[in-house]
Amino acid sequence: MARLIMQRTAKRSLLLPSSPPPPPQLHHFNPLPSLSRPHSTTPPPHQNTHSPLQSNILRILHKEVDYHHQYAPPHQPPTTIGSFTVQDRPGEQWMTMRSNHKNAREEIKLEVTMFDGCVAVPKYGEDSDAEDVRLHMTVLVDVIKEEGGDVLEFLCSAWADRIEIQKVYLLPRVKVPGMPYLGPDFRSLNREVQKRLEEYLEERGVNDELAFFLHEFMMNKDRVELIRWFEKIKNFVDEK
Repeated sequence: MARLIMQRTAKRSLLLPSSPPPPPQLHHFNPLPSLSRPHSTTPPPHQNTHSPLQSNILRILHKEVDYHHQYAPPHQPPTTIGSFTVQDRPGEQWMTMRSNHKNAREEIKLEVTMFDGCVAVPKYGEDSDAEDVRLHMTVLVDVIKEEGGDVLEFLCSAWADRIEIQKVYLLPRVKVPGMPYLGPDFRSLNREVQKRLEEYLEERGVNDELAFFLHEFMMNKDRVELIRWFEKIKNFVDEK
C-alpha cells in the first residue's frame, strides 16, 4: 500500500497488512512520459573547475530541467477547493487537506498520496483494440469530532472520476495496546450500508469533483517534484 500509510504513527501503520489492496493489476505508473529530449536552448555556464565527468552530468541534468520546463511547465497549485484548504508538502509524496463540517463541530482531514499505481482499461473510439490507463492514488479521510472520542477513518482509492471506499474503521485518539478491529472489506457490506457511507462522505465534500481535483493537483505536483529532484542532484554535483 502507499507510503503514506507506512509513514503514519506506529499504531496506524498496523493498518497496512489488514487494508485491502488496490484493485487487481495495479501497476506502478510514471505520469510523465519519456520522450526524446530537444536540445537545450540555454546551456549551463562553463565551469573550469569541474572534471569532464561532472561537466557531462551537469550538462545532462540541465537539459532535463530545461526540457521539463518547456514540455509541461508546472503552475502555482490552488490552496482551496470548496470548503477544503490545501496544504502541499514540498519534497514529499503526499499532501494534506482540511475542512470543517457542521458549524465547525467536525474536522475533515484528508491525506493524499501522489500516484501510486494504475490499471489498464480498454480504449474507446477508433483505436478500440488499444489499452488506456487509469491512475490511482490512496486517500485517507479522517472525521474528527470536536468533543473528542474515536476518529472515523476511511481508506479510499481515488480515480480521476470517482472516490471508492475500501475500508472504514474507528481509531482511538490515544494509543492503546494491541490492534483494534478494522471492520470488514467495504465491498462485502450490504449495498444499502455502502450507499449510506458513501453519502456520508459526499455530504462532507469527499466526492467525484474532489477526485478530479486531486488528480489535476497531483499531475502538477509530479512535475514540480521531478524538476525539484533534478535541481537538487544538479546542485549537489555542482558543489565545490
